[in-house]
Amino acid sequence: MRVVVAMSGGVDSSVAALKIKEAGHEAIGVTIKMWPEGDCLRRGNKLCCSLESIQYARSVAEDIGISFHVVDLSEEFSREVTDYFVREYAAGRTPNPCIYCNSRIKFGVLFTEAAKLGAERIATGHYARIIKREDRYFLSEAQDKKKDQTYFLYDISRERLPFIDLPLGDHTKEEVRSIASVAGFTSAERQESQDVCFISEGSDYREFIASKIGSKVFEPGDILNVDGNIIGQHKGIASYTVGQRRGIGFAARDPVYVMKINADENTITVGGREHVMERKIRVGRLNWLIEDYAGKPAEFDVKIRYGSERSRAVFTPDGNGEAELEFNEPQFAPTPGQAAVFYDGEVVAGGGIIIGDG
Repeated sequence: MRVVVAMSGGVDSSVAALKIKEAGHEAIGVTIKMWPEGDCLRRGNKLCCSLESIQYARSVAEDIGISFHVVDLSEEFSREVTDYFVREYAAGRTPNPCIYCNSRIKFGVLFTEAAKLGAERIATGHYARIIKREDRYFLSEAQDKKKDQTYFLYDISRERLPFIDLPLGDHTKEEVRSIASVAGFTSAERQESQDVCFISEGSDYREFIASKIGSKVFEPGDILNVDGNIIGQHKGIASYTVGQRRGIGFAARDPVYVMKINADENTITVGGREHVMERKIRVGRLNWLIEDYAGKPAEFDVKIRYGSERSRAVFTPDGNGEAELEFNEPQFAPTPGQAAVFYDGEVVAGGGIIIGDG
């Protein structure tokens, strides 16, 4: 079987390609070029489409004896990921571009490119598993719970699940590095990037946003307290996220956190920790990987950010594509724009985008 492997030049996708070949499939390595060529060369080595990353991926493909291609999806990436990223910050929300990159690009547009290469399946180096029960496919947590990436994959189409391979789901990160070292991959000890992949090296997201839409979202505005009184000036709404404590620009005797960002009024509201604890939140843009749950009340374990622990919550749909989540215990700073992902045991039932508190 012919399988396209998305290769970033990192250790995970390199080992994924090796595992696909060892399983007896015809692996085809593909690196997605996410920026126009000039930007890829100019923006530094951190980018997935940087010359260095492409060279790493090509080197691994040559080492294991598979064909290699660079696919230009820069227009699609701009439309589906970077435009969304900028738009969300301008609206006072905190986006998660990795989620959209996975659902729209890697497990979206790339399927069309794979078909052009005669492949019907796609493999990546994500730490997660696709499991089959009878005739149905499910997205399940990885064996290595510390590296599990199902949170970033909840938004993919359930119809795609039968055509996805995730070869690292049963491996720990240490095992993957060991496999790469034995294979002699130059990426074996390559450091992982924890930053947004399309932000230039030595830059930050604020500069990127300003380069796209100007400095309007960085115009100073009022900082309000919980009573609505003006207590200071902020540096622009795109510089803040709900739950933020440091760098607010307001000195207080006790710690204060960003509670709310109002893009229309160009204000942020701050308060004590107790003011950012929420038991109820609203979610929208729902995606279901287990169709049985769609549109029905249910109870799930929920993660409201990648690094958070799961918390039990009751899901109540409103019949208009949105829903309320009521948690057993108050949650710290549920952040509009971030995802809430619903788990049924180890399996992802679905998820949605946090709209605000309940």
